Amino acid sequence: MEHAGAAWALGAVLALMPAVASAQITTDPTRPATGFVAEAPEGAAAGNQLQSVMISPTRSAAIINGVTVRLGEKYGDAVLVGVAESEVVLRSGGVQQVLKIHPGVDKREIVPVSVVTPAAVKSAPRKAKAKAKPKAKTQRGAKPAADSGAGTR
Repeated sequence: MEHAGAAWALGAVLALMPAVASAQITTDPTRPATGFVAEAPEGAAAGNQLQSVMISPTRSAAIINGVTVRLGEKYGDAVLVGVAESEVVLRSGGVQQVLKIHPGVDKREIVPVSVVTPAAVKSAPRKAKAKAKPKAKTQRGAKPAADSGAGTR
């Protein structure tokens, strides 16, 4: 009978496993904590957020606050007058508003720097060093002949 009780307990645990697994799947780990409110980054226009741009040879458009707006169309009381890869321009009357995809990020030009590689350093010409006069070779144990300075007869 003990086996029947253990089997029943194991069956009950296994029956509850899908419920536990499905509860874990519905929780989004990337979702902000309850009550967390993100502030708009500096330079972001109040109320209007550029989410995407679409540029093709035949037309350009932007998604602003979830609404697709084509170049030349109205968005609220403004008209979309410019679309670039990272920003769009809305004109309302005489006022222009620039919306950026990443308002807190400014695009900067990168200036190339010449890099000296170790191979370039090795192949660079070097200054010639003064060579020392070669020493006279002698046999082991023999002494070099002294130059007496006397000429031969």
